[in-house]
Amino acid sequence: MLKVKILFVGPSEAGKSVLANFLSESTEGVGNYIPTQGVRILEYEMQHENSKGAECRFELWDCGGDKKFESCWPALMKDSHGVIIVFNPDLPNHVKEIETWYSCFVQQQQLLDSQCLLVAHHKPGSAADTENLTLPSPLNRLQLVHFSLEDDPEDVWMEFVKYLKSITNLVNENRDREEMLIIT
Repeated sequence: MLKVKILFVGPSEAGKSVLANFLSESTEGVGNYIPTQGVRILEYEMQHENSKGAECRFELWDCGGDKKFESCWPALMKDSHGVIIVFNPDLPNHVKEIETWYSCFVQQQQLLDSQCLLVAHHKPGSAADTENLTLPSPLNRLQLVHFSLEDDPEDVWMEFVKYLKSITNLVNENRDREEMLIIT
């Protein structure tokens, strides 16, 4: 079984746990805001189409957004295959902060932009302005998904599945390449 590690990172109170719970179909802590202390690992399994029906296990690492956990970040990043950066676009400081999260978790780990998904989490009751969100470079090159449980969650689910499939394909390609290097 193929194992894939995806990190959910971003500022505190961005909605990382809400998104991770939704995507892993978990009901843990639904309805209450409880800051994640360090990290919370959820698992999700999915059939992988390109592997003759083989299953793929995803570890969704819901990382606490408080900077007091910064000393733990290197351990969290180890062996990660993808990063989902979650932020609240209604909070101007979140838009500024995600540049730091991108630099640390994507650029410094030498991940490809395709291994990163940017999620603008619109909280219930907010004015979800999906048209006028301007992101600085290099964030404007990333795939951006707007997420609100009030709107059509099925769209977010479909984007998530596409993202997981692309990460899975990349992991498989890298594994195949490594196996060929051993053989030759």
